[in-house]
Amino acid sequence: MNENIIGRAEEKKLLNKLLDSKKSEFIAVYGRRRVGKTFLIREFLDEKIVFQASGLANSGTNEQLKSFFQSLKRYDESADVMPNDWLDAFELLISYLSKLTVARKVVFLDELPWMDTPNSGFLSALEHFWNGWASARKDVVLIVSGSATSWMMNNLILNHGGLYGRLTHKIHLNPFTLDETDYFLKTKHINLTKYELAECYMILGGIPYYLDFLEKSLSLAQNIDRMIFNPNGQLYREFETVYSSLFRNKELYIKTVETLSKKSSGLTRNDIIKAANLKSGSALSTVLNDLENCGFIRKYSILKSQNNAIYQLSDFFTIFHFRFVVKSSFYNLQFWSNIQRTPEFYAWAGCTFEMLVMQNVEKIKQKLGIQGVQADIYAWRSKTSDPGAQIDLVIDRQDNTINLCEIKFSESEYVITKSYDKVLRNKISAFVTETKARKSIQLTFITTYGLKRNEYSSIAQNEVLMDDLF
Repeated sequence: MNENIIGRAEEKKLLNKLLDSKKSEFIAVYGRRRVGKTFLIREFLDEKIVFQASGLANSGTNEQLKSFFQSLKRYDESADVMPNDWLDAFELLISYLSKLTVARKVVFLDELPWMDTPNSGFLSALEHFWNGWASARKDVVLIVSGSATSWMMNNLILNHGGLYGRLTHKIHLNPFTLDETDYFLKTKHINLTKYELAECYMILGGIPYYLDFLEKSLSLAQNIDRMIFNPNGQLYREFETVYSSLFRNKELYIKTVETLSKKSSGLTRNDIIKAANLKSGSALSTVLNDLENCGFIRKYSILKSQNNAIYQLSDFFTIFHFRFVVKSSFYNLQFWSNIQRTPEFYAWAGCTFEMLVMQNVEKIKQKLGIQGVQADIYAWRSKTSDPGAQIDLVIDRQDNTINLCEIKFSESEYVITKSYDKVLRNKISAFVTETKARKSIQLTFITTYGLKRNEYSSIAQNEVLMDDLF
């Protein structure tokens, strides 16, 4: 088993547990495209896999069956008759597995959604393989994976048909954390400062596949120009590739995320319908659920109520695409290098640093010494304050304390001016008045390099720095 896999401690622990199990196991591994699902299974299980096959993108049933059969022939030389359908294909697999004497038979079916072509009968055959044979044994470990998270959720994890309740475990593989990103790049002899790591993460989002293209001989800005803005770059058409591979009706999904990209704080469902000129109904519900399950958007609430939930674009690569890539010129191969430290750069960095903070709330709680304290996490917007007031991150703690978090991106220590001090006091006053809060209020500043000490900085009871997110 490969010990060079970065992070994934919980996932490896679970996989080891399944290998030691005394019964057959059925595991679904899902997550955003390029997040490393296939790499984890292949590298970690390696010689334990007795059969693996992968679905083919944009291929019909015959091509899928042929690919499956050819994969089987590499393991079983006696397989010499091309299956007519998926029932035949799985019968051939059963025949092969039945001859093996190994203690645990690990079967890995990758990109499973691509195998399920229209009217192919694939899902029924998979149900028959598991329900009619594998589940009755004690030695089969069936691992299925797919980037089309909507298919994985609807057909496996939330299946109400023949596979209802049949999954024994599921693994939702997330992007690397900031720490894991740092460690991964160090294995490539790329040593970035914490500031550069944060900027890198706010563009590539901790996706291993993307990070692997970074070259140690180039600066971060040069790497981004080469990978994303150069027509020959590895990620030049990545946005279209990702959405095309994940969603069959990609236009509706792209229109939704494009609409959300124009409002960094997010939109309600009704706002999305109006802004994108969409129809309300089950189709939009499916799109929003799929995007959330894939990790492209997040849903949050104002105060503790789930009414009028806000949908916010949360995938860093998608945010970057709409903010910069769609506006760049074919002839501007140094787009990112030239835009550094401009007002447009700072506007983007401010919004995405807020998102980076939102994705690391547990690190913030750890810094505040409240990691074991139960807390509600939500946002707040004033309904009556003039001027308007809002707080993007409220940590409402069980220990009778509320942290009102101000998130600020800066290339140096952040300075609270006299005018901004007035804004902060208005926010606190409006929050206490409108929420009728009876808990202790602590203003918490989350910044890149901390606060500059002056006559106004003492308004903050707590500080969290960028380094604390690692």
